[in-house]
Amino acid sequence: MRENYRDRAVVIRSYDFGEADRVIVLLTQNHGLVRAVAKGVRRAKSRFGSRLQLFVNLDVQLYVGKNLATISQADTVNYFGARLIEDYERYTAACAVLESAERLIYADGDGDPYLYNAVVATLEHLQTEEPTQTLDAFLLQAMAHAGWAPSLFDCAQCQRPGPHHAFHPAVGGAACHECRPPGAAEVDPETLHHLWLLAHGYPTDPTNAQRQEGHRLARAHLQWHMERNVSALQVMEQ
Repeated sequence: MRENYRDRAVVIRSYDFGEADRVIVLLTQNHGLVRAVAKGVRRAKSRFGSRLQLFVNLDVQLYVGKNLATISQADTVNYFGARLIEDYERYTAACAVLESAERLIYADGDGDPYLYNAVVATLEHLQTEEPTQTLDAFLLQAMAHAGWAPSLFDCAQCQRPGPHHAFHPAVGGAACHECRPPGAAEVDPETLHHLWLLAHGYPTDPTNAQRQEGHRLARAHLQWHMERNVSALQVMEQ
């Protein structure tokens, strides 16, 4: 990798570093997940201003260091936060997108622009579209890209054609009566159809019950494969 490079990036999170600096965790278009120091950003007259906050899409210049990169220049491409921070449901959905993307990047692999492009598109959609469905579409499509797509029609175990009434992440999604494992959720087949439409980018108009059930299934499937909870998804359930 060159000592200096430019890339597009979304701010995923940040944390204080030293007396006046901050480490900015960036999901980049072409270099995967990058942790970079923004020097002096916590000072009142920082040259970066507010550009390195959550929900900002940047054109950024980075200097490669031994352990951390250093941000030498950052220009705002889009700021999505103004709409998100005034609506709690949109805000928590956007936080879940960022946190999930940080976890998924390790499965997705460095140098693949898919997750960056998907996150930017989802933050844009969250400006106007129903937040839970927008989040679930992102999760389902990102899981498919990582090789974790749930079966939403055929039985995940024996491939018996659906529709089926059970779902469990341990078997890969939908399950027929014979393959249904202990603890499987009893689900409305229309909920699975709703998730299938989201996963394939089609419009869907579920009932509130189907939307809520679908979100629980998408969340459970993601966290099963990650083997850990996504904090922002837990907040959405409260």
